Amino acid sequence: MHILVTMPVNERQKTLLKSRAPSAKFLFHLKSEVTREDLAAAEIILGNLADPGQLSEARNLRWIQLNNAGTEGYCDPQVLPFEVQLTNATGAYGLAISEHMIGCLFMLRKKLHLYYEHQLREEWIREGHVAVVEGSRVLSVGMGDIGGTFLRKMKGLGAVTIGIRRTAGSRPPYVDELYTMEALDRELPLADIVALSLPGNEETRGIMNEHRLGLMKETAVLLNVGRGSAVDTDALTRCLNLRKIAGAALDVTDPEPLPAGHPLWKAPNVIITPHISGGFSLPETLEQIVEICAENLTRYLRGEPLRNQVDRISGYAMKS
Repeated sequence: MHILVTMPVNERQKTLLKSRAPSAKFLFHLKSEVTREDLAAAEIILGNLADPGQLSEARNLRWIQLNNAGTEGYCDPQVLPFEVQLTNATGAYGLAISEHMIGCLFMLRKKLHLYYEHQLREEWIREGHVAVVEGSRVLSVGMGDIGGTFLRKMKGLGAVTIGIRRTAGSRPPYVDELYTMEALDRELPLADIVALSLPGNEETRGIMNEHRLGLMKETAVLLNVGRGSAVDTDALTRCLNLRKIAGAALDVTDPEPLPAGHPLWKAPNVIITPHISGGFSLPETLEQIVEICAENLTRYLRGEPLRNQVDRISGYAMKS
């Protein structure tokens, strides 16, 4: 059995993975280093590829474990046959991304981005009133690991927490109200903070269009850590320039990377980071992904159902 690992694992993590499949031949190559020969030999791939289209070379593949929660490009049956198992890293990113969201939120609410600009210019200028997070109404559009973890932490900060998810389900104790997508237009005008943690698919593309951005309060802020395609970039730029919303924090954009000279860079009260809230920026994230891989290796060799199996239609991990 050949197992190709494309994540930047350390020696201890390599040892853990090898211990779960001691008779397998492991090849550790970063995705940028993977060759056609590597792919042709692999029965299992642990980690993403530089391009899902490379899977056409993986003729012996039986299972691929992504290091992302997002599955864009991997669900197409022309790319990955249905008989090949597909799992993702749902559950590994809540810690890192929720803290990034909270950091950006406080930066906007306390105008710290403005004070940092003054600091660079050596200016002693007051920016007037700031806003509090305690008591805010927080709307999380997306209730997976990331959205749920963010609401749990916001509840601990004294916020009123509202969740919107794709399908109906039980309400976690840290969520005050839980709805499906049909309630989005009703909830947007009530929210002080709107947080998006949606995957990229046709259902979520442009979900925050000009109409929905216009439903938000002038004092509200938008946080997007899912996919840039969920937000109409031109409409958001206009909203920010016209002060129709109070600000936005974007770890993802459309297009991505955001090109130099794009007007969104210069829009007021926007924080833009280059898709770094997740990934391997936080070492604990990679550690959790490796644990998922190790558990699934054990399950695979025992013929047991794998954790985080992906529904090829929705792109979401199915519940165990």
